[in-house]
Amino acid sequence: MINVKKVLTIAGSDSGGGAGIQADLKTFAARGVYGMSAITALTAQNTVGVQGVVEIDAEFVGQQIDSVMNDIGANVWKTGMLSNSEIIHVVADRIARYDMKYLVLDPVMVAKGGDPLLRKEARESLIAKLVPLAYVITPNHYEAQVLTGLEIKTLDDAQVAAIEIHKMGAKNVVVKGGSLPNKENSVDVLYNGQKSIKYITPRINTPNTHGTGCTFASAIAAEITKDYNVIEAVHIAKAYLTAALRAGANLKIGKGHGPVNHSLDCVVDVDLNLIKVQ
Repeated sequence: MINVKKVLTIAGSDSGGGAGIQADLKTFAARGVYGMSAITALTAQNTVGVQGVVEIDAEFVGQQIDSVMNDIGANVWKTGMLSNSEIIHVVADRIARYDMKYLVLDPVMVAKGGDPLLRKEARESLIAKLVPLAYVITPNHYEAQVLTGLEIKTLDDAQVAAIEIHKMGAKNVVVKGGSLPNKENSVDVLYNGQKSIKYITPRINTPNTHGTGCTFASAIAAEITKDYNVIEAVHIAKAYLTAALRAGANLKIGKGHGPVNHSLDCVVDVDLNLIKVQ
C-alpha cells in the first residue's frame, strides 16, 4: 500500500473556482498530495466581486474536521477564511485535540487592496488563538500591519514585521510582498527565528491574480507535507505560484480578475531558478 501524504484545508468556498477551498484543492492535486476540506463559509463569488456570504455554523465546521481526522487523518492543516470568532475557537480547539503540529495559517484578514475581510473581534481571536499555533503564517503586507500595528512601506519594514510576528508565537513568518510598491520585483520575506530570507521574482503583468494568497499558502502546506523544510517549501511554493501566474496570464476567465492556472502542464517539476533567494 502507498503511504499518501494528506492535507486538510479549513477555509471558505469560492463559487467562481479561483480562490478559497477550490484553489486549495487544485493546488494540492497539482503538488501531488491528497486534499480534504472543512468549509467555513459559502460565497456567491466571481471574478468581479463577492455577491453574498453564508457562514457555516461553527459546530458543523468542527464536525467536518472530526470526520476527516477520525478516519483519514492529515499531516498538515492549512487555514484560509475563518469568518468569525466562533469558528476560530473551534479550529484552535481541534488543533489541541488532534495535536496538530503543522498549521499553515493564511490570515485572511485584509484583501490585497487593503479592504478588511474579518471583523475586529475575529481578528483579535485569530491573533490570540491561532497565531501562536502557526507553524507557518503567510500575511500580505496589509495583514502584517494589522498583526503588528506597524506601517509597512518597504522591504525593510516587512522584515521588521516578520520578526515581530514571530515574537507573537508563529514559528515561521512569510510576509508577502506582492502588494508592496516595488514595480520591478515581487519579494516575499521569510523569518524563521534565526534569519531572514528573501524570495525574489520579477513582477508578472497580468490581471489574473485572484486566489494567489490561497494558492501560495496551499503550496507551502503541500511541500511541508512532503517533508521539505520551510525554507525549501517556500522556495518551491513561490516557484509554483510564479509558473501558475505566467501560465494564466493570457487566460480569459470571467470579466474581472481571473485566476492563476493551477493545472499548468509542468506542475510537478517547477523551475526553482525562477526565484532568486537571498
